[in-house]
Amino acid sequence: MNIGILGAGGIARKMAYTVNNMENVTLAAIGSRSKEKAEEFAKEFGIPKAYGSYEELAGDSSLDLIYIATPHSRHYEDAMLCLENGRNILAEKPFTANAVQAEKVISLAEKNGLYAGEAIWTRYLPMRFKLDEIIASGVIGEISSLTANLGYSISHVERLIKPELAGGALLDLGVYTINFAFMAFGTEVEEITSSCTKNEYGVDTHNSIIMKYKDGRTAVLHSNMNSNTDLKGIIYGSKGRIEFDNINNCEGISVILNDGTVEKYETPPQITGFEYEAMASLKAISEGRSECSEMPHAEILRVMKTMDNLRKEWGIRYPFE
Repeated sequence: MNIGILGAGGIARKMAYTVNNMENVTLAAIGSRSKEKAEEFAKEFGIPKAYGSYEELAGDSSLDLIYIATPHSRHYEDAMLCLENGRNILAEKPFTANAVQAEKVISLAEKNGLYAGEAIWTRYLPMRFKLDEIIASGVIGEISSLTANLGYSISHVERLIKPELAGGALLDLGVYTINFAFMAFGTEVEEITSSCTKNEYGVDTHNSIIMKYKDGRTAVLHSNMNSNTDLKGIIYGSKGRIEFDNINNCEGISVILNDGTVEKYETPPQITGFEYEAMASLKAISEGRSECSEMPHAEILRVMKTMDNLRKEWGIRYPFE
C-alpha cells in the first residue's frame, strides 16, 4: 500500500523513516508548500514523487493513505483537502484544533466512505494493551486514582507559543495525559476542575487538571511546555501501584505491590513506535472501515470536546475560531 506525507517538518521525517523500515508499504510521495523542500525531503528518504503543493499530493490517486504532518492550526484544512480529493487520512494529534472541526472531518470521511484516523500513537502501542491486561487482572486491588504528567522544555518552539498556530501545552502535551486517563479509567467523568498559566500570547504554558469519575476514582493530570517532567503515569490501588514509564512512548511498566514485590514488563522492539498507527490505519482501509478500533471517531470527539471545554474555562480562544 502506498503512503504519502503532507508536510515536510520534523514529525514528517520521523514517519518517513518509519515507513521506509516497514514491510508491505511504500513511501510513495511527499507534499510541501515548497517544491525545493519537497525534493530535498524526497532525496533524503528515497521517495519517488515530490510535490510542491498540498493540492498536488491530495490529487494523487495512487495513494492509499496520506499522513498529515502540518501544525495544529492546519490539520482541519489539510484533512478536508485530502478527503475532498478521495484520499484516506491519518492526521497527527491533535486531530484538529477543536471539536467542531473534528466533527466536520469525520462527517465528510464517513459520507465519502473514506478512512480518517488520529495519529495519537499512544493509543496504538503494544504497551497500551499490556496496561489494559494488568489493570483487568486486579493485581493492585481496588483502584482509586491515577496521576499522569508530560513536560518538556519546548516553550521556544513557535508553533507551540502562538494562538494563531493553535499553540499551548494542552493540545500538544495535555492531549496525552487526557488520553492516558481515558485509556486507564474510561470516559465516565462526572466533574473536571482545572487551572493553567498563560504566556504573553495567551496560550497555556502549563496546566493542571483533576477528573473525578462517577465511581469516585480521580485522575490528576499535568502538562508543561516550560519544564522537563518525569513523564510518568501512575495508577494507585489498594494492593499496590502500576508505574507506566513515559506516557508519550512507554519505556516499560512496573507493578509494585505493597509487600515489596516488583514485576516489570519491557517494551518490545520498535522502529519508532509510529508503525503501529500506520499499520492500524492501513488495516482499517483494507477492510473498508472509516475508523479503527484503537482510536474510534467517538473517542477522537470525546477528547476534542474535553480540550474545548478546558480552553473555554481558561479563556483561550484561537483567532480562527
